[in-house]
Amino acid sequence: MRIEQLERFELGLYDLKDQFKRWVYDRSKAAFDAGDRARDEIRTVGEMDARRKRMRDKLIESVGGLPSSDHPLRPVVTGTTRFDGFRVENVVFESRPSTYVTANLYVPDGLNGPTAAVLFLCGHADEAKAYPRYQSVCRRLTAEGLVVLAVDPIGQGERLSYYDRGGGEPDVGCGTKEHDHAGSQCLPLGDGIARYFIHDAMRAIDYLASRPEVDPARIGVTGNSGGGLQTTLVMVCDPRVAAAAPGTFVMNRESYLYAGQAQDAEQIWRGMTKLGFDHEDLVMAMAPRPVIVLAATSDFFPIEGTRRTVARTRRFWDMYGVPNMPALAEDRSVHQYSPPLADAAAAFFAEHLLGRKDQGRPRVFPEPSPEDAARLSCTASGQVRGDYSDARAVYEENVDRLSELERGRDSLPEGERKRRALEWLNEAVRGSRETTELNPRHLPLAPIEGLAVESNVWWSQRGIFNHGFAFRDEKRAGEELPVSIGLWEGGTRRLRERFDWIRATCAQGRIAFVLDLTADGVCAPHPVNSHPLHNRFGTIHKLTTDLFWLDDSLAAVRAFDLLRAVDMARMLPESCADRVNLYAHGRFGFYAELAAALDARIGALHVEDGPESVAGWVRSRLYDPRDSLGVVLPGMLRYFDLPDLRRWRAE
Repeated sequence: MRIEQLERFELGLYDLKDQFKRWVYDRSKAAFDAGDRARDEIRTVGEMDARRKRMRDKLIESVGGLPSSDHPLRPVVTGTTRFDGFRVENVVFESRPSTYVTANLYVPDGLNGPTAAVLFLCGHADEAKAYPRYQSVCRRLTAEGLVVLAVDPIGQGERLSYYDRGGGEPDVGCGTKEHDHAGSQCLPLGDGIARYFIHDAMRAIDYLASRPEVDPARIGVTGNSGGGLQTTLVMVCDPRVAAAAPGTFVMNRESYLYAGQAQDAEQIWRGMTKLGFDHEDLVMAMAPRPVIVLAATSDFFPIEGTRRTVARTRRFWDMYGVPNMPALAEDRSVHQYSPPLADAAAAFFAEHLLGRKDQGRPRVFPEPSPEDAARLSCTASGQVRGDYSDARAVYEENVDRLSELERGRDSLPEGERKRRALEWLNEAVRGSRETTELNPRHLPLAPIEGLAVESNVWWSQRGIFNHGFAFRDEKRAGEELPVSIGLWEGGTRRLRERFDWIRATCAQGRIAFVLDLTADGVCAPHPVNSHPLHNRFGTIHKLTTDLFWLDDSLAAVRAFDLLRAVDMARMLPESCADRVNLYAHGRFGFYAELAAALDARIGALHVEDGPESVAGWVRSRLYDPRDSLGVVLPGMLRYFDLPDLRRWRAE
């Protein structure tokens, strides 16, 4: 057999390519069902309040808590444009120290006193508040007599975090690209980037409440897509919201899971599916306050999930004697805040914030012109980083949070620090696993270059097979040999690159056991969407973030796989594997170091070109995002970093 043939080996016993998806989906479905049962058991307002409080607390905990709101907003109006029937003020305020939020305040003419207002939260359009469709929605709401504040989210509009005024630093991209880039680095800290989206929105409500034109008791919130997500988060976290119109986002987790699509970083809330949290909890957080869910029937957010969630949550308003709530407005359109949905939102807010149910024919403001976008700019340069030399974003927040965690770890006695770290790591890697017998299958293959080759398949945990090739020198047939495990990205699909190690290991009288861990090598999954398998939003990204929802991670799964591979090494034919040596290359060295910290049976450990530290990655302003979530263990830096594990192994 040639090595090229061996790299194309296909296992005929089982479909290992479908198992990872099926395993993640089965675990998720069990959690969805448990969440439904828990909500179905709610019979009183008191029971509903208890669930809402628990879900709010757990959501905030899952994103790392919310930043302080003590910092003064220091709002500045940088310009005003008058239109026929309304004016737009360009506003900059600080949600946190040196975190500059750019916003447009739409104020209708003819106000006689404080009136109702709506916070408009933008979706993932690059232009954010200047996006023509969003301008149109804001004008439609303003035509009803509402004050409207449209806010640029992190990484969009005038808030690009990686913008360099000197032009020397490459941009990571805006919108979802930036959110994932910075959001991934939040995870090892035990945070989620949603904490900053929530906080910015709450500070925007602070700003609205400070305006003399606004009645603080009558502030609503709306947005679609990513803005619909932000709307639901504010619905849960800020009790000041008097009415809400989340658009083209509300569905349910199960319907979206099977759609095969990934979600943006601020849409991933670690551990919340495990707790049974779903979109019903987002909506019921508002009861008995008025809500209208805005939906597009041909959205990639499944309309059947939207309809189910709205139907199932109406009984919570019934407990308060409020009928026909939440309302549902549908438009036969694709994913957008379409004009019919804008009309529905305008009528809804006019009724519930202004007290006008029969409004008659509304005023109509002209659609925005291409020139209007420039008039909405709050900064001279077009970016806060161009105008403010001290401007901060999520990257700087992460670096500060990391330094704070490091100081906390360093303050502990070494023994206590080690004990806490290894207990936490053991729970992360082993705690939730359904272990089973290995039940190995051994399949001898044709030799290659004087080496006997055997394909092995075994159960790593219930529902998950792993695979590996065992190589040995043909001249040592019949001898019991020690084992060295080889671990690298691609596993048995990339033998040529590491074949020198395989040959050298066998020449030393050892079995070279090359692994395919979960979702890699022979075990790599079938694609579930059109994105390349390992790219952002590809299959590995999507299934890994589904694991985050379950308070699990691909890193923990693969570290557990490696512990089970040590068990499997002892069951290889003609092996003597009381202690197993371990060689790892590249990013897969991360899993090797985690496993070696937990298993004394792992002897010599050699990692080639592996990560030096996770802290170093968090402090890297720019990094290669490919497959980065696969080597993220959420919350790890609250307890240890890789240099700690190395130091403790050397003791």
